[in-house]
Amino acid sequence: MANYDVFNGDADGICALQQLRLQWPKESIRISGLKRQIDLLKQVEAQVGDEIVVLDISLDKNRDSLQTVLAAGAAVFYADHHFPGELPTHENLDLHIDPTADICTSLIINEYLGGAQAHWAVVGAFGDNFDAVATKLGESIGLDATTLVEYQLLGICLNYNGYGFELEDLMYHPADLFGLVSQYQNPTDFIQKESGYETLRQQYQTDMVLSENLKSASQTDTAAVYLLPNESWAKRIVGVMGNDLAKQNPVRAHALLVDMGDGYFRVSVRAPYSTKSGADEFCRQFESGGGRKAAAGINRLSESMLDEFTKRFNQVFEGIA
Repeated sequence: MANYDVFNGDADGICALQQLRLQWPKESIRISGLKRQIDLLKQVEAQVGDEIVVLDISLDKNRDSLQTVLAAGAAVFYADHHFPGELPTHENLDLHIDPTADICTSLIINEYLGGAQAHWAVVGAFGDNFDAVATKLGESIGLDATTLVEYQLLGICLNYNGYGFELEDLMYHPADLFGLVSQYQNPTDFIQKESGYETLRQQYQTDMVLSENLKSASQTDTAAVYLLPNESWAKRIVGVMGNDLAKQNPVRAHALLVDMGDGYFRVSVRAPYSTKSGADEFCRQFESGGGRKAAAGINRLSESMLDEFTKRFNQVFEGIA
């Protein structure tokens, strides 16, 4: 028998798993990848008696693989907040799915554990851009303002590390980054003692300086589109930049399109921060699109579709904002 931990390579996936493994330590085979690399369950070659934890990846995008591992006799614990499609049932499947707008997988796990590892849930929620919920939870467990700021930056940096077109774009493979995180009982110790975090934080700050000169290619009161170059720094900061823009202009939706260098864009969409709704439905209109209500994306959008994309983006979010 084998244990598998399959998790999204962003802050939410890492912090969700950190909570579970602090509460129930277990040796496991860790499977993760780029934030957009969500069809991770297909990497598991399950056998009877295997135990598989799946965190923060769309059930809808892993449906066939889920059925395969269940048919092989594995037991699956599955927690996520993305659009799931029809929910399956199986005697060996333990589902914890909540796609509502103001929850992330770290918060789902926090509730499941009764708040036993809530500090890491705060970090995960900050990383997934749920600042109000993260702050409320942090204050409820006694965190002061300084610590909340530190946790927020940690969450942002963990999230930033998950973005890229190739693993070479990242500072750390997400499974390796979890390996660093897993050595620390609480986020404060990680922040103060882990040299790898200082490396990650410095690169994040360097990349964000490069983003400051980017201007929107199209902008209305309710929707803005940004075009980013085919550069590693742009691929890394696109998610954090989208989150920042959403908070700076809460009634405006934002789309960030990164040039893939082959006639296509990779798209990140943020719904208006005031509503946190509509991003997933919009992106699912396009092939390779998906995500959650507040934040979603399209893996490949042809440059020839740019004008049509912008037109539809403006129309859809004019009605939501």
